[in-house]
Amino acid sequence: MILGAQNFILATPKLKDRFLKEVTLLSKLYAMSVPSPQANQIKDDIAFFQAIKSRINKFSGNNVISDYEVETAVKQIIDDKLGSDGIIDLFQAAGIESPSVSILSDEFLLEVKNMQQKNVAYELLKKLLSDEVRVRKVKNIAQGKRFSEMLESIVKRYHNNQIDSAQVLAELSEMAKEMRLEDQKSEELKLTPEEYAFYTVLSQNDSTKMLDDEKMRELIHTIVDVVRNNATVDWQNRDDVRAKLRLTVKKILMRYGYPPDLAKLEADKVLAQSENLAAFFAGK
Repeated sequence: MILGAQNFILATPKLKDRFLKEVTLLSKLYAMSVPSPQANQIKDDIAFFQAIKSRINKFSGNNVISDYEVETAVKQIIDDKLGSDGIIDLFQAAGIESPSVSILSDEFLLEVKNMQQKNVAYELLKKLLSDEVRVRKVKNIAQGKRFSEMLESIVKRYHNNQIDSAQVLAELSEMAKEMRLEDQKSEELKLTPEEYAFYTVLSQNDSTKMLDDEKMRELIHTIVDVVRNNATVDWQNRDDVRAKLRLTVKKILMRYGYPPDLAKLEADKVLAQSENLAAFFAGK
């Protein structure tokens, strides 16, 4: 029943926002009305609404701190038989068991796509992929940017009714598969996630197609070694170190066949990626 109600509320952003607002107001009024026989009569209803709100907030991450004291007071009064108290796991909020396989696996994606509650399935996939994108942005600028734009486009078209619930789940699943393929490519090239970040940056340009995988891997290892050897404390904030590193990377790229102008452009991208991994290189 809770899952069905949650799916209904998630039908539109407007309905979701209205529901969250009304439940917050209801909780405040209820907290002001106890103890009283009338308040006691509706305590199960309050628990039901709060259980739905808790699950919805698990996807959006919009837990408002100011609501905490009110809801804590309410939960001290109402029964907990509906499980409205405590931390609700993201997968429990979606009505599925925590997966024993990767969330990017075909098995898990098929399970989500086959859920009867399509609105809940959409919120779950969007949340999981958003978290994945956020993690990837930290290590891999190019990959993070590409997947961020892809997710934003899918969500926008869904909200504009350009695609339906079945289509949005299919497109989000395909995006998850692309992420998995990126990870497999890294393993095939025998590159660490940090090394693969530089590969992704340099492979954006068609000029890199002149290098086979072995040469590309050799180039990446050379660049990573140079960055690691030049990484001192707060190196990314020192103009002299950054200038020296940029020039060194440019020379390396030219040695591998990059034209001077292109080498300069790619060196800037490499430097930006290096700065994104400053903590990693500082730890060496």
